[in-house]
Amino acid sequence: MQKLMITALLCALASPLFAAERAPNIIYIMADDLGYGDLSCFGQKKFKTPNIDRLASEGVTFTDYYAGSTVCAPTRCVLMTGLHTGHAFVRGNREVQPEGQAPMPAEIVTLPRRLKDAGYTTGMFGKWGLGAPGSASDPSRHFDEFFGYNCQRQAHTFYPTHLWHNDKKVLLKEDTYSADLINDELLKFVRNNQDKSFFAYVPFTIPHAAMHVPEEDHAPFRELWPQFDSKIGKYQGPLVVNPIAAFAGMMTRMDRHVGQLLDLLKELGIDDNTIVSFTSDNGPHMEGGHDPKFFDSNGPLRGHKRDLYEGGIRVPFLARWPGKIKAGTVCNIPVAMWDVMPTCMEIAGVGAPKAIDGISYLPAMLGNEGKQQRHDYLYWAFYERGGKQAVRWGQWKGVRNNVGKNPDSTLELYNLTRDLGEVDNVAADHPDIVKRIDGYMRDAYTPSDLWSFGNKKKR
Repeated sequence: MQKLMITALLCALASPLFAAERAPNIIYIMADDLGYGDLSCFGQKKFKTPNIDRLASEGVTFTDYYAGSTVCAPTRCVLMTGLHTGHAFVRGNREVQPEGQAPMPAEIVTLPRRLKDAGYTTGMFGKWGLGAPGSASDPSRHFDEFFGYNCQRQAHTFYPTHLWHNDKKVLLKEDTYSADLINDELLKFVRNNQDKSFFAYVPFTIPHAAMHVPEEDHAPFRELWPQFDSKIGKYQGPLVVNPIAAFAGMMTRMDRHVGQLLDLLKELGIDDNTIVSFTSDNGPHMEGGHDPKFFDSNGPLRGHKRDLYEGGIRVPFLARWPGKIKAGTVCNIPVAMWDVMPTCMEIAGVGAPKAIDGISYLPAMLGNEGKQQRHDYLYWAFYERGGKQAVRWGQWKGVRNNVGKNPDSTLELYNLTRDLGEVDNVAADHPDIVKRIDGYMRDAYTPSDLWSFGNKKKR
């Protein structure tokens, strides 16, 4: 009898019912160049994303969620460090040859490092872009396990010659579709760490150009849209016949990958103790034959990737945590990727670094909007294409272009409540609001040796 009682106790201790005693698992999925209108739960009509939509129907949808930047590398730096592009170390794409991007400092405080200190096992599966192989900021220096592309330039093809597993180069066969391999390694990581608290950062490369997808997902959309068979997608790697159909196929395949992840969490009995979030790194691209107009990829928003209008920086955000996040809820509070670090720190039960720009949005995620601290304003800077700045302050959005040539160039003003598409510039009608937003732009922008507008000091 005593032996039976001991056996029963050991089985209970090993059961998923005790998983809640561990710090929750955190999975943060970030698609690459997916627009505000590219999910069916955000209005997409040309194809369906049922598995990603589950995150919305079974969790919370944030309508006013913002990327860290309007291009790859700075968004990823903002996410990793909790600093917006007025303060972040990486504020643009700086390439390194033959592979990789310029590194962050060796001792920089990053989200995975903080979570490792909190007892989490950390993994990354996808595209890094913040330090070349072997550099001071190689991803293997930040994560316990890394699999994917080190270099965002290499990630322009889904049929690369190699990927990286930690600091080891993995040579690939010519017909290996990288997105499948990356997803397989993510699922393996989850399975191997099911008895631990883990953090999985999943920067998928879909749907970035090139428009590559295996035939099983390409063919159904080619049959649907044969009028585009005369169109050739040119970017990197194999040329693509009918890239319009390929884009829909890519999205379908990524959605299936998300479904496989959700199924695995349930199979392992860790579903209720895992927070799964999904977003994008910036607005939709116009490369490799992709046609965002055909798909209405930016939805009701103006602009695309490399713009600081809403279409370049406002992105979908969904979060699911069964039993904690109420199913089917919607949050309209503006939050941004520099808020991810303090949010994860609060979930892990540890303090966030003090010198960051982010605020935890965990209360809003859990439906406690009344307890949610709000930003005074949100700020972005983009140092390419003449230099751009943007500020969101409440319902107001200020955009300033050509900052590199003229730091005091005309500031455009939009009322997002009435004019989500940023069509009607009302700056002339609200000089007091323009002045206030101009002040925020000046306060938020701190030039660095690497990043400044026209090498000018702070205005």
